[in-house]
Amino acid sequence: MNMELKPVADTVKTPAQNFTGDVYLTPIYSGTTPSRMTVALVRFTPGAHTNWHSHAVGQTLHITEGVGLVGTRDGNVIRVRAGETVTCPPDEEHWHGAAANTFMSHLAMLEAKPDGSDPTTWLEPLTDEDYQKANRA
Repeated sequence: MNMELKPVADTVKTPAQNFTGDVYLTPIYSGTTPSRMTVALVRFTPGAHTNWHSHAVGQTLHITEGVGLVGTRDGNVIRVRAGETVTCPPDEEHWHGAAANTFMSHLAMLEAKPDGSDPTTWLEPLTDEDYQKANRA
């Protein structure tokens, strides 16, 4: 059996152009060929959230702590809690983050495209009005 131990990478603050508020990412796993899976622990401070975005091969979020929100372009918003898992289909435009008054962490799991290009397409920020509306729902 050929096994490889990879050290845990350092936590980084996510780029402000793709997130609102303070969000921190800790890489957990990045597959090597033939695997294309990546896993990261993402921590959102209260009210922090992603911009609209999509993933070519989809994304799975497993909530590890707190309460969060996941929204789609059709206006559907779900409240997620620790222990729950959400799957976002390939190319579905969505956003996710912490509820207004609580932290939220999740494991973000996604696959790279077969050609190795970036699996995430970042779009425009979620408006403050849409985020507030989602919190009231």
